[in-house]
Amino acid sequence: MREYKVVVLGPGGVGKSALTVQFCHSKFVEKYDPTIEDFYRKEIEVDGEPAYLEILDTAGTEQFASMRDLYIKNGRGFLVVFSLTSWQSFLDARTVREQILRVKGTENVPICLVGNKCDASIQRQVTPDDALALAQAWTCPYVETSAKLAINVNDTFAEIVREINTRMKTRKTKTKNKKKHRSFFRRYCCCCCSSS
Repeated sequence: MREYKVVVLGPGGVGKSALTVQFCHSKFVEKYDPTIEDFYRKEIEVDGEPAYLEILDTAGTEQFASMRDLYIKNGRGFLVVFSLTSWQSFLDARTVREQILRVKGTENVPICLVGNKCDASIQRQVTPDDALALAQAWTCPYVETSAKLAINVNDTFAEIVREINTRMKTRKTKTKNKKKHRSFFRRYCCCCCSSS
């Protein structure tokens, strides 16, 4: 069974812990208690294949920002969570992604953009069009969730598993092509050298 290290990132108060607890324990955490870090494990099935998820729920507050680099370094896939009721958290999601790309040193990182609190439609500040446009710019999936009502919570974690698998296939294909190119170049180079 394949293991997937998923890191849940985003600014404080967007519902990262509520989302993770709803997924792992099927319950909603009403009280907001800033997280330092929490670690969860869950086995699921995605597209007929078993997957073992190791989920790290991280702190969104700035005082723990220095720890994020370590989480990102060890993670394989990332849920970048913002609140649909906070435009600022939507803007902050861009900073989170920039940090992921900086630490990973590549654009080919499995990310899923998650707009949480879709149940609070009256307080909504981020439109689906805004969020979809950002996800398209990032070339990543976008899911709207409600940790409170358990809407699309399981789908979100299944989606990041799919994204990890897709990105890994892309990376392997590129690596194979590079190796073919390198070995061709090496042979070509050796022929050149031996003939001179």
